[in-house]
Amino acid sequence: MSDDSGIEPRMRLAALADLPLGDGVPVPAGVLQQDAALLGRLLAGAAQGGDVGDRGVSDGDVAAALTLFEGMRTALDRLETQVVIEARRRGMEWRRIASHQGMRSSQAASQRYQRLVTRLEEIRQGIR
Repeated sequence: MSDDSGIEPRMRLAALADLPLGDGVPVPAGVLQQDAALLGRLLAGAAQGGDVGDRGVSDGDVAAALTLFEGMRTALDRLETQVVIEARRRGMEWRRIASHQGMRSSQAASQRYQRLVTRLEEIRQGIR
């Protein structure tokens, strides 16, 4: 059931664009988009011989880019957890969730969810 291109799910979700962001959204949607755009600009600049605007891409720029990933990963984990919770709340079975996540078994999807919840709780408690 998973659409490898991602076009169909994106078009479906684009129809929800007028809905307000929920209170449980951990990171404004634009933050992940902005960070991804910044990473894309860095890589494009590096591919063009390092030129970004009037200056080249420095080691410090690359280091700064690397620091974005942990926050992005955490934000995505929170979003994925919330969507899985919503799917379960609506009665979606683990087998169907697994299929939409590109997994082969309900056990794999359930275990992934448990790992995400554990990771997020460890972050919340300052263990990670």
